[in-house]
Amino acid sequence: MCRNIKPLFNFDPPATNDEIRGAALQFVRKISGFTKPSKINEHVFNHAVDDVTAVARSLLGQLVTNAEPRDRDVEAARARARAEQRFGSAAQGA
Repeated sequence: MCRNIKPLFNFDPPATNDEIRGAALQFVRKISGFTKPSKINEHVFNHAVDDVTAVARSLLGQLVTNAEPRDRDVEAARARARAEQRFGSAAQGA
């Protein structure tokens, strides 16, 4: 799976429409092989992003868990700590 796609379920506050669409865009880019489609493929590409966005939004709305929602700030701090451990302190400036 694409490393740029982040988990969006069970966060407080919930994932925004922009976050869901961003993940859908990354997914369509990954499977199509296009970062930016040609003019002839642009309509189909954008339609696919819209479809994946709708399905992802539906999925997130229907998933159920008993776990407490994760805090975005705590998760972001953990990700920064993992990046620093993996890549060194240069990851902070990037």
